[in-house]
Amino acid sequence: MTGLLGLLLLGTTWSVLAAPLGSGKDQQRPLDAALSAIVEDTAHPLASLSVLAIRQGKVSYQQQFGYRHIGATPAQHLPVTPATLFRIASVSKMMTTLGLMRLVEQGKLSLDQDVGIYLGFSLRNPHFPQQALTLRSLLSHTSSLRDAGGYAWGPERSLRDVFTAGGDLMWDAAAAPGSYFTYSNLNWGVIGTVMEKVTGERFDLLMRRLLLDPLDVRGGYHRAAFSQEELANTATLYRKRTLETEIWQPQGPWIAQADDDYQHPPAGLANYVIGSNATVFSPTGGLRISAAGLGTVMQMLLDGGRHQGKQLLQPASIALMFARQWQLAPAGGNGNSEQGLYRAWGLGNQQFDAVAGQGNGLVEGASFTAVGHLGDAYGLVSAFVLDFKHRNGMVMLVGGTGSDPARYPGRYSAMGRSEELILTTLYRGAIDKHE
Repeated sequence: MTGLLGLLLLGTTWSVLAAPLGSGKDQQRPLDAALSAIVEDTAHPLASLSVLAIRQGKVSYQQQFGYRHIGATPAQHLPVTPATLFRIASVSKMMTTLGLMRLVEQGKLSLDQDVGIYLGFSLRNPHFPQQALTLRSLLSHTSSLRDAGGYAWGPERSLRDVFTAGGDLMWDAAAAPGSYFTYSNLNWGVIGTVMEKVTGERFDLLMRRLLLDPLDVRGGYHRAAFSQEELANTATLYRKRTLETEIWQPQGPWIAQADDDYQHPPAGLANYVIGSNATVFSPTGGLRISAAGLGTVMQMLLDGGRHQGKQLLQPASIALMFARQWQLAPAGGNGNSEQGLYRAWGLGNQQFDAVAGQGNGLVEGASFTAVGHLGDAYGLVSAFVLDFKHRNGMVMLVGGTGSDPARYPGRYSAMGRSEELILTTLYRGAIDKHE
């Protein structure tokens, strides 16, 4: 393998990114070239990439590569722009949590109340009926809810009916609420429904009011509410994999997996009942937002909850959200770490300790201790990670993977190798080289 990507894969000293070549565009050209080489790797191609880095509280780099829509011919391809919205998968959980924390501040929710009080029906693990589920346990993935029975349903179903019919597949039979970590998307379906119940507002519109609009950030959790301009600049998510047989073909065509508005326009919600089933909006993974928009969210957090002179979240709420709620015991046994990826958790955020060999490191050969969230769905791979101590952070949005992730695993973490290369390259080129 040759070129910059070959140098990265061979583990060089990153000298190509070690010093700026000048100022302005000249300074960012080596980083542009290195990231472009990762995207265009013929063995492991990426459909698109949008990245942003923050150093000492300010944006130090942002760039886009590839296409938000891949047409029948190259002339019909549409490039990613700074405004392109991506369905950011599980990074959405952290954004949902920011909205929830505002409701906690307002006294509308308590982290330690029985969520059945908010929902209007009892939600208890049938194996541990005396122990309540709380928002704290849902946000830290210690609720004992499990995804085996599903975690998303159409607007014709209510969560009350879903749980009534769900049976044991929806619950951990061995671990009581609050005692064991297992990552579960279903937690956020419950959280979103609770938020609707206490406000009387539809989840996607509520999140606009609580988070997106105060930051002047475009996007949302429901594409049918988007403007035509927003729809036209929403990235289609791709894989080079057939939908039916799951055969990967890195040299084959890109196959749309989600948000293909050119073929499948989003549907409305004429009969949705607020507070019945917020999984319709996917509080767990359905936010569409740009890398720049996520950068605005990150800067707000690094600035103690302030944005343009206004206080969106109190510093105490941010400290509570990122305080460690669960940590993997030295001998294990208190959680499913998913091969070392999950070792500590806050309220709606993962904690990355950057300890070599533990699976959740973000940057190769560097101590980038951070908090945030990762995402992976429909070909989209995402990261929102920030270091409060040094006021640094990174956003990564990959809009499609072209090779089987199982055949291209990470070298120092439980992430895929492409994600490792992007985050390490971005850190070296936009954050660490200035230290």
